Amino acid sequence: MVERSEINMADVARRAGVSVATVSRAMRGLPGVGEATRARILEIADELAYVISPEASRLSGGQTGRVGVVVPATEKWFYGEMLAAIERRLREADLDVLLYQVSDAEVRGRFFRDLPTRRKVDGVVLIALPLPQHEVDRLDLLGVEVVVAGGRIKDFAHVEVDDRAIAATAVEHLVGLGHRRIAMIRATIYGDEHWAPDSQRLEGYLQGLADAGIPAREEYVVSVPFTPLDGATGAEELLALAEPPTAILCFSDEIAFGALQGARRSGHRVPEDVSIVGIDDHPLAAVMGLTTVRQDVAAQGEMAAEMILRRLAHLPVKDVVEPHELVIRASTAAPPT
Repeated sequence: MVERSEINMADVARRAGVSVATVSRAMRGLPGVGEATRARILEIADELAYVISPEASRLSGGQTGRVGVVVPATEKWFYGEMLAAIERRLREADLDVLLYQVSDAEVRGRFFRDLPTRRKVDGVVLIALPLPQHEVDRLDLLGVEVVVAGGRIKDFAHVEVDDRAIAATAVEHLVGLGHRRIAMIRATIYGDEHWAPDSQRLEGYLQGLADAGIPAREEYVVSVPFTPLDGATGAEELLALAEPPTAILCFSDEIAFGALQGARRSGHRVPEDVSIVGIDDHPLAAVMGLTTVRQDVAAQGEMAAEMILRRLAHLPVKDVVEPHELVIRASTAAPPT
């Protein structure tokens, strides 16, 4: 017999003879589950709720008054900005936020093994997390509503930007100025872990080159850790090539800030010798005259908060792709003749 304090979604799945993923879909009202199966799952869930622990009973009723936010790096501007927007909107709705920072693979793995949010929150917002498949599968065991901000995971409700289109927009701008030797500095914040924004921006960069009939050059793509200092190192490596690029697209503004310094340290003028483009529109981008592709990070955070509020109220939500905008400043110009 299952102990009261240990009942979770896996127990419902076992009793119903279905997978945990099927239970998750049924309880979230998603398609792909037959009506008879859905009804049986909900009936079993209601039955088990009568013997579940008091803390879990409050959880199943959406009564903890808390939402968990899982973030990999609060010190990065993107994550801090989005977290602030989420917390602000949830506070307006009289909900508290529990913050879970999973800063590396070991900490993240421990989080998904222990599932600490299961009995503490009504819902969870995941901010741009890199997740291997076995951790994605464990999301169904959280037993609460899940919303993804800054990307997408499975069929959970999400708000994001089109990272491929963002990078392609930057390349199109540089091509329009006359550049043909365009490089990219990627950000490997999670080492070898797959991280969708980085890979999608690389795809957008390559697509932008292809659309302009420019062959991709392997030596024009470098990967660095996600810090401004490493952005400087990446720019210096590119500009030391026998045929250096005349333009550099950076994964983010923070990488671009370093690239500006790296270009100057290596004796290159910006934009006379090399143009530099960032992504995000960090508050310092305007101060530093950085051309960038703007994404509204705060708007994504507010939308993620609205989504989790609607899910907790058992209301439908629609996935959202926020727009982006090219902001031209002093760091880009025509290539040197």
